[in-house]
Amino acid sequence: MTAPASAPWTLLAYGSEPDQVAEITVPPDAEGPLPLVLLLHGGVWREPYDRVHIRPLAAALAATGVVVANVEYRRVGGAGGWPATFVDVAMATDTLPDLIDQTGLARVDRSAIVLVGHSAGGHLALWSTLRHLTAPDAPGHRTTPLAVAGVVPLAGVVALTSFHGTSPDADTVARLMSGDPVAVPDRYLAADPTLLGAPECRVVLVHGSEDEAVPVQTARDYAAAHDGVALVELAGTGHFEVIDPGSTAWPAVKAAVREAMARPRP
Repeated sequence: MTAPASAPWTLLAYGSEPDQVAEITVPPDAEGPLPLVLLLHGGVWREPYDRVHIRPLAAALAATGVVVANVEYRRVGGAGGWPATFVDVAMATDTLPDLIDQTGLARVDRSAIVLVGHSAGGHLALWSTLRHLTAPDAPGHRTTPLAVAGVVPLAGVVALTSFHGTSPDADTVARLMSGDPVAVPDRYLAADPTLLGAPECRVVLVHGSEDEAVPVQTARDYAAAHDGVALVELAGTGHFEVIDPGSTAWPAVKAAVREAMARPRP
């Protein structure tokens, strides 16, 4: 990363487990209700990869005048996997706006909440906006859509089942879901955005054309299948540039977040 590794933040618990926390960064001299970004890191859902590596992006987003919640969640290899990882993300995205208000850290503009996630975090961010489409007994199920303006998956795994079948990380997907798509099909139906559809909020996919970890074709297919889903494809960009505020991808990422906040879904 070519940006500072962190900005001043406050640790806020959204649950009782050690990983059920978020780092809240508030822009300096902030006044009035502020937009909120709920940021979900990647790392193929694995325990060794936590929120620390995405702090530069959190700091850069906060510098644009938004509150940022850099969300941690339980992961594969620790206490995570099915259903804990999904329970955590659901709990975080459901409760953090209220918790930020209640603790006095900032006042949140409820009309300008956006989920942003990278790679596996992009999968979880998009999934969280689709929970009203899951079965009533699925982890994190909602009876109503999540009240957010939009979601921005950065190099997101939008096709979980396909990722299992084609990625070198297929074993991690099976460990995340505690089974493969043949063994536990209902779980994939509840967790794969491609199988669930598109949310009611604005979706802006940002993906590099040279991404070797998560092929851009999955983003192209998802955008083509759903009206109102926008794809920003960055030529010559790989998997990690989209979370580096010092890269040439940063202006497009910043613009995508603003677009998701400002524009209703067509």
